[in-house]
Amino acid sequence: MMKKIINKIFILFAVISLTQACDVEEYSDLNNPEVDAFRDNLTRGDLQDLVGGVLYSMRVRLGTYYDDLGVIGREYWRFSSSDPRFTADLLGKENAVLDNNTFYITNPWAARYRTVKNVNLILEFIEGQDVSAQFTDAEINATQGFLKTVKAYELLLNLNLTYQNGIRVETADENNLGSFLGYSESLTAIRALLDEAAGDLQSGGDAFPFTLSSGFAGFDSPGSFVEVNKAIASRVAAYQGDFSSVLTYLDDSFLTLDGSNLDEGVYYTFSADQTDILNPMFFPVEATTAGARIVQPDFITDAEDGDERLNKVAQRSEPLTFDFLTGDYAVFRYKSNTDAIPIIRNEELILLYAEANIYSDPAEAVNALNIIRNAAGLDSYVGADSEAALIDEMLMQRRYSLFAEGHRWLDVRRYDMLDELPIDREGDDVFTQFPIPLTENQ
Repeated sequence: MMKKIINKIFILFAVISLTQACDVEEYSDLNNPEVDAFRDNLTRGDLQDLVGGVLYSMRVRLGTYYDDLGVIGREYWRFSSSDPRFTADLLGKENAVLDNNTFYITNPWAARYRTVKNVNLILEFIEGQDVSAQFTDAEINATQGFLKTVKAYELLLNLNLTYQNGIRVETADENNLGSFLGYSESLTAIRALLDEAAGDLQSGGDAFPFTLSSGFAGFDSPGSFVEVNKAIASRVAAYQGDFSSVLTYLDDSFLTLDGSNLDEGVYYTFSADQTDILNPMFFPVEATTAGARIVQPDFITDAEDGDERLNKVAQRSEPLTFDFLTGDYAVFRYKSNTDAIPIIRNEELILLYAEANIYSDPAEAVNALNIIRNAAGLDSYVGADSEAALIDEMLMQRRYSLFAEGHRWLDVRRYDMLDELPIDREGDDVFTQFPIPLTENQ
């Protein structure tokens, strides 16, 4: 089955004409008849395979995406003796700039837009023909709601990288791509797409006409998956600074104010099957400079005594040095190459709930922060209840709770605190955003 899924995802890749990274393999027109067959006669089996392909492509180049955010956000250093750009370009070494034609932007950018294109094609297959003999109206709505949610999420990941440089949101017609929208406009469009998807899901009946991976356990029906949609929308609303809407979305999400339920959520899953993908964020603790993620030392020294979240790092038998950077601890957020990576989980939702309440109900914000603190083995918060003090506390808890999950750089950027990130070598810099890839030919 997985081999069939991969073959079909390759077929979809072949018809992508969005400008993308040059490492995408080319396929001949032998693929076109099968694509046309989907467009003319989409079966239930086809839909299962194509959705499986989307779940596959969502995981492509995730390691580079997380390294972009983790390195610039000074959570860790990515050592790679074969490609020192991880410790040169991404850390702004000696007036380095971020290259618009280099793997760290072209590859994750292209991978996310591949998924967007695959979603667009499936939606075209559904909407462009009479599929009533195969699917009920509710099943069509459910499928559209799931796919639009995925599309919105993929667009958000690219926007996280390019920030004020923006993204293309309108991509359905590869011959007439939409223009780049700025950050605020892009967030508005992504949120609108999520809201549209939520409406579809709410009209989606009791079940999807396809099976999702184990990473969606508990959220694998339209009625439960809409809670994931609302959770993602709450993150988008927080990025917009619309905190009343954050609380509204969270009310309809899977938020549980329970410190024993922090990991509930949806995940990217991985396996060692030869046709699948391994977790790209795993390196052994004793990895060499050929490939290692070494914790930026301030993460250790800034932690409160007794913080159990330090189990996300592991001390090496000896320090590792590369490019004038030395660290004693390795990232150990993921303990094996088949561990799941969160897409969104309850611990983040509790922190979003705390953040939103800072501006309307500080006492409730403290209650939520204490759920996180207590779950980490820390005493309850005893600091000031001023807005500034609670923002600092909230960002501190996000730093440790969401370590190596792709949030730190985004958090300090949206609070205009990039200048508070550590500089590890004289002449290094902290970047605000990535350039639009050269391949976009704006």
